[in-house]
Amino acid sequence: MKTVKKIGIAVCWIIVWQLAALIIHNKILLAGPLESAAALINMAKTPDFTASVITSVAHIALGIIFGAVLGIILGALSLKVKIIGEFLSPIVTVIKSVPVASFVVLVLIWIGSDNLSTVIVTLVVFPIIYLATIGGLTAADIKLLEMAHVYRMPASNKIRFIYIPALIPSYLGAFSTAVGMGFKSGAAAEVIGQPLLTMGNGLYRSKINLDTAEVFAWTFAIVLASWLTEKVFYLLIRLGRKIFVPGASDKDKNICKEAQNDN
Repeated sequence: MKTVKKIGIAVCWIIVWQLAALIIHNKILLAGPLESAAALINMAKTPDFTASVITSVAHIALGIIFGAVLGIILGALSLKVKIIGEFLSPIVTVIKSVPVASFVVLVLIWIGSDNLSTVIVTLVVFPIIYLATIGGLTAADIKLLEMAHVYRMPASNKIRFIYIPALIPSYLGAFSTAVGMGFKSGAAAEVIGQPLLTMGNGLYRSKINLDTAEVFAWTFAIVLASWLTEKVFYLLIRLGRKIFVPGASDKDKNICKEAQNDN
């Protein structure tokens, strides 16, 4: 029922879009959904389109992975060693506050446009996952940790059975934000830096040619790629929970259950 409702709402907005395009009656100012769909189909038939999508998604996904790994490692270290957290705090604040365009210009000067989107996405994703890691680890049940200490639970099982379950809810929301922001910043970086055979480059060329239908088509391709990538990361997170959480020994599971019953 919910799916039908969402489809109905989407169809209503598409109808509004088509009506607005008919009223304006200017394909440069506003192309309708039919023209945009036709442009997407025509673009999809070209080898450059496939190469652009694969290149952009690969660079952006790599940036998300790099940013996530940095955020997880440095977030855990910051919570473990306070001086590291104090040292990284201003850096994280600066990265969160500085406009993406400023980073794009600096990275273009330093390394050029080939790996531009990867570096920019890494910078955007890092603080999101860093803060999510700190929040998730801080949310770990204190009683479980105390019981684990008393019964000398191995560090590996603490991570598997206490910390990872605490991190999962935090990561589900954080990765959703990180992937969305990653594709937005990555596409913006490509539009500014103009690396060849990328979605951002295609979007820019459509704008230069005043082809609004292609602009909408490229935008849809970017949104779809972002949505699919987000689903992949969701599956990986859930798979990680299935793999790691059941790995704790029965003794450690009983310890944690006992502590949960005491809460």
